[in-house]
Amino acid sequence: MKSEWSLSARYFTLALIIAFLVFVGYEIREIFRPLIFAGVIAYLFYPLVALIQRRFGLNRRTASNIVYFVSLAAIIIVPVILVPILLRQTSEIAQDLQQTLADAQAYLANPISIGGIPIDLGGMIAQYRSSLFNPLSSISQNAVTLIRDTSRSTLWVLIIFGGTYFFMTEWENVREGLVRVAPEAYRPDIRRIYSRIRQVWMAYLRGQLTLMIIVAITFIILWTIIGLPGSLYLGLLAGLFSIVPDVGPVVATGLALAVALLEGSMWLPVNNFVFGLIVVGLYVVLINIEHIWLRPYILGRSVHMNEALVFIVIIAALIFSGILGAFIIVPVLASLVVIWNYLHARMLGLPPFLDEVPAAPIPEAPERDSPPAGSARPRTPAKKRSSK
Repeated sequence: MKSEWSLSARYFTLALIIAFLVFVGYEIREIFRPLIFAGVIAYLFYPLVALIQRRFGLNRRTASNIVYFVSLAAIIIVPVILVPILLRQTSEIAQDLQQTLADAQAYLANPISIGGIPIDLGGMIAQYRSSLFNPLSSISQNAVTLIRDTSRSTLWVLIIFGGTYFFMTEWENVREGLVRVAPEAYRPDIRRIYSRIRQVWMAYLRGQLTLMIIVAITFIILWTIIGLPGSLYLGLLAGLFSIVPDVGPVVATGLALAVALLEGSMWLPVNNFVFGLIVVGLYVVLINIEHIWLRPYILGRSVHMNEALVFIVIIAALIFSGILGAFIIVPVLASLVVIWNYLHARMLGLPPFLDEVPAAPIPEAPERDSPPAGSARPRTPAKKRSSK
């Protein structure tokens, strides 16, 4: 019996393994999205893990355990502390919101005519008031659907928590295991490609942090100028939520609008409803500037891509893949560019890495009228002096 498989047997086994992996991947395709989300969370925690490693001299697993369980404790403790406070203030907020909507209805009592078409905004607000504070009927009608969706969401959350812990603590072992799958001669190239892809993702993370800081400072200054209460906290939340495309700005706008409607401005002489319109208008203008120009510019420079291309791929990913796709599409595309450059160079027989390019030979200095080394300089006969 042969000790080694023939080439055809190897290819046949490889084809069976690929077919099996494709089949299993198709059957469990729904689990990929929460696992990708878990990987993104672990990636966002990486700078904090690296900081703890350097500061306290810990290994990767210990530092990851500290960051993970402290974050998990914060996720559990903070709602427990805030829920009683929120429950006590819910009735007061509901009363204030009811009063604000009543003021808005009175303010818009007369229909507005646009192009000869009357628009009754006051009637729309009245319908909104009647439906806003009667949600129990719709909840009772859809109780079974609500329980099913809640159970499913809980399972996905558990998968995200477990996947995040796995990626934070075991990623180095997983990476080395994947590298060892390749033949030994190709492993150095794979490690170098991974190093370049890692640099791309770290640069993207730095770009996201820069964007968050700029957005936070801008809104802190803006809310302070117009007198929005809690301008510091609302500005920080605006910067934090800017990391989530599309949904983050909506949440931040809703919080700022709620404060504007309930508290009003600290010095602008307008009622709460008009002040809320001012807040929403300013937020819409600045967030669109951030989406159209600032985000593509900063993220494009971080991964060395054209800002117009970054804008297009973010919008396309948001349409076809949702929030998660819009968040990771830029570094994924930049990583594919790294892989393509490597494959393209190998197919053309060129060195894929800069340090593999042979150094250009140093040109020798042109020879002057000097004899070769080791030979005596020929003497020229001395001219005889003429004597008169």
